[in-house]
Amino acid sequence: MDATKVIIDAVDRFRQGRTGPLILELDLTEGVVDGPPSDPLGALMSMRRTRLSDILSGLKHARRDERVKALIVKIGGHPIGLGLVQELRGAVQEFRRSGKRAVAYAETFGEFGAGTVPYYLATAFDTIYLQPSGDVGFTGISLEQRFVKDALDKLGVKYQLAQRHEYKTGANMFTQDHMTEAHRESAARLAESVTEQIVAAVAEARGLEPKRVRELIDQGPFFGTEAVQANLVDRLAYRDEVYDEIKAAVRAEAGHDPRLQYVTRYHKAVLPRKLPHPGEQVIALIHGHGAIRLGRSGRSPLSGGGGAMGADTISAAIRAARQDDRIKAIVFRVDSPGGSYVASDTIWREVVLTRGSGKPIIVSMGNVAASGGYFVAMGANAIVAQPGTLTGSIGVFGGKPVVDELLSKIGVATEAVAEGANAGMFSIAREFSEEQWARVNAWLDHVYDDFVGKVAEGRGLDRDRAHELARGRVWTGADAQARGLVDELGGLEDALALARRKAGLADDAPVRPYPRLNPLERLRPAESSEDKAAAVARVRLEAWGPIAGLASELGLPLYGPLILPGNWTIR
Repeated sequence: MDATKVIIDAVDRFRQGRTGPLILELDLTEGVVDGPPSDPLGALMSMRRTRLSDILSGLKHARRDERVKALIVKIGGHPIGLGLVQELRGAVQEFRRSGKRAVAYAETFGEFGAGTVPYYLATAFDTIYLQPSGDVGFTGISLEQRFVKDALDKLGVKYQLAQRHEYKTGANMFTQDHMTEAHRESAARLAESVTEQIVAAVAEARGLEPKRVRELIDQGPFFGTEAVQANLVDRLAYRDEVYDEIKAAVRAEAGHDPRLQYVTRYHKAVLPRKLPHPGEQVIALIHGHGAIRLGRSGRSPLSGGGGAMGADTISAAIRAARQDDRIKAIVFRVDSPGGSYVASDTIWREVVLTRGSGKPIIVSMGNVAASGGYFVAMGANAIVAQPGTLTGSIGVFGGKPVVDELLSKIGVATEAVAEGANAGMFSIAREFSEEQWARVNAWLDHVYDDFVGKVAEGRGLDRDRAHELARGRVWTGADAQARGLVDELGGLEDALALARRKAGLADDAPVRPYPRLNPLERLRPAESSEDKAAAVARVRLEAWGPIAGLASELGLPLYGPLILPGNWTIR
């Protein structure tokens, strides 16, 4: 009798798991990873972080799954960039349009600090719950810049830097003691554009007038009770109260106790990994993340930095996808502040060749796709960016620090033997000569002219208009789209849909991360530079090793002249 009851209970639990109501969960407190890891170290470092593609795919399937009744998302903790937040907002809004309930729960939005962007994410949900001890740091957007020129002068460090042109402000940190007029204009417009997006979205979601939302921004941050009174949140509740309320609502609707499941686990359960079958027509998804450099993609285990987009790796992936008959279109996901001019040009060439071959290639921009990140994107058939993506920065800067005075102060002497008038021109122990400085400026002009010419060609602009939009200026995706630097506003799913349409594929045509290699293929040497195995990333040591962070602060050229300087993640 007991054995029979155990079997019956097990069968009931199995049936409940297969057919019973589901409440999906998503914990964003560890952040979101935009794309698969490019190397074993990256896989280890991102083990506990959720992948954007899993979230998007899981929620897309859940919209059509009658078992799924609700979604509970915990917000807070690890910051998420504005571009990814807008991707998530879009996915949640589509989930709600299917008639299903979505609720956001936060212990706090900033813990009496800045919390505007996570709160902006929460407004995509039907209901916002806040822990009673929490608060809402809805205080607006602030962009800060440090200027170290006076400090370096005291140390005896001088920077010889030049930029093309006035909005390429990377050099200003070292050469100015305040914001130039162009610097302030550009930063002010970025803050204004982002604020416009957030105000409009919050006003619509919370049933408030935009004017009232701006008043609330000026009054923040808010205690929990104040946030409820201002209609910024719906209810103060602890986690157990939130879950009890949602479970009870689903139980009343479905007639059965609901089961909880993380979106990522649900995604793996309902969308098992399938091997491509012969003749299958697919979209290739190629990810390019991090600073752009020559050589392979990867990261340094010593520097502690993130991954880098290697020209060899990305070029090999695009080249192999172009030559693969099963691949009918490519989506190139770019999240990069730029880097090496030569490496960017190498990737740009493969993008242009793919477009010329008749195989559509669509760029989807993440949080940032600026400077070299825009360079690699501008030759595509179309560019899709979020309104809050930071892009543009079409310009270049370069030069070097000169530390001879500092070395003299601490008793270090430098002597050199050289053959060639300019053999030592990049030594930081002495300034450029007039002739050398002229060559540096000629090189900057050459890079800028090439960049702007390719923007004009790729975007169908005349050169004067391309120069007007360039000059090193950073744009939000919304402003870039209004000026013709971006084609459409949207996220990764929008870019995939566009690629399917351009390739004449069905709306549900499969997407494959590319290249997809099995373990043996990853271990074996590539047969040639056109073998997809040539697109395997590597863990490699950066030139600066354990002092990479210090070198970056000193402005040394870790990745190259087409780099967006500083931390440009709005979060």
